[in-house]
Amino acid sequence: MDLPQPRGPISTSVVEHLRDPSPSTEERLQSALRDPRPGITDDEDRLLALWLLQGLSYHGYTDVDPDLEWDLPAVGARVRLEAALERELLDAATPVVEQLLPEARRDLTATLFSLPDRVAADAPSISAWARSSMTTGQWREMLVLRSASQLKEADPHTFAIPRVPGAAKVALMEIQFDEYGSGDPGAMHSELFGEAMAAVGLDRSYGGYADAWPGPVLLANVALGWLAGRRRWAPAVVGHLTMVEMTSSLPSKFYVAGARRLGLPEAAWRYFDEHVEADAAHEQVAVRDVCGPLVAQDPRSLSTLLVGAVVGLSVEAAVAEQAMGAWHQGRSCLRAPLRPWAAA
Repeated sequence: MDLPQPRGPISTSVVEHLRDPSPSTEERLQSALRDPRPGITDDEDRLLALWLLQGLSYHGYTDVDPDLEWDLPAVGARVRLEAALERELLDAATPVVEQLLPEARRDLTATLFSLPDRVAADAPSISAWARSSMTTGQWREMLVLRSASQLKEADPHTFAIPRVPGAAKVALMEIQFDEYGSGDPGAMHSELFGEAMAAVGLDRSYGGYADAWPGPVLLANVALGWLAGRRRWAPAVVGHLTMVEMTSSLPSKFYVAGARRLGLPEAAWRYFDEHVEADAAHEQVAVRDVCGPLVAQDPRSLSTLLVGAVVGLSVEAAVAEQAMGAWHQGRSCLRAPLRPWAAA
């Protein structure tokens, strides 16, 4: 994918360094990172800079040397930005986790199943809006928002596989094998999502709408990237994945209903239809066969697992709040509105 447009001095310095790594671009990058501003979670400049740097370990960029994944200035910038992100996310999540720990030690399964209603109870539901009121234009915007995650679906969570032990590893492999199409490349969930985008006239290439993604989308992606990139946070990746699976089945059913209400072609909603049953099964595997054995083998991992669950729910709630706030005001939720699409 091409490098997106910068959103401030830090992302500008990252783009410059990725395009032309040199002592001068390294110096400008280091200078930009000395900015003492607080609040990275709502700073699109730093969020985009971090997303760019994390992307070196996933998809890479056109005309950017793949070896820059391990370029010391780039790695140093990523570490510095992720440290700021970690501080802010943990400041918000830790009090919630501390409240959850006593009951989670007594009954982890019940605690996990209760989390969506407790952590994100006040978040608006995009899927419920899709079922009842979403326009075709908003449907296309919803796909653009989700494309940041779904076009590389499963990849960040897969980093946890070599980092969790025994039975938890085997069960996690079971979930991920299904996410990757159970051996059929055409059935990979990321492939189905790409088909959904193409069916409504959208660019299905990863990052094709990076310039349009609002800040909360970047936050949700770099938060998972932070967890997935560090071995010590592997239980948090498991907690994050568990919440994804737990909050997918019923919303996917709503998305299917919304797409049918709008008269969209089957390819536009097949991805969601696949997740109605798949994620109903995955949530049970995640809770009982991944989280349970992981915590049983290492009780110290419980708080880390809960951090991932709470952070995941919180950042996704922020995406929903931003999108629904814009739609209720009758405007686009994207930084740049999409070109009109005429259905065939």
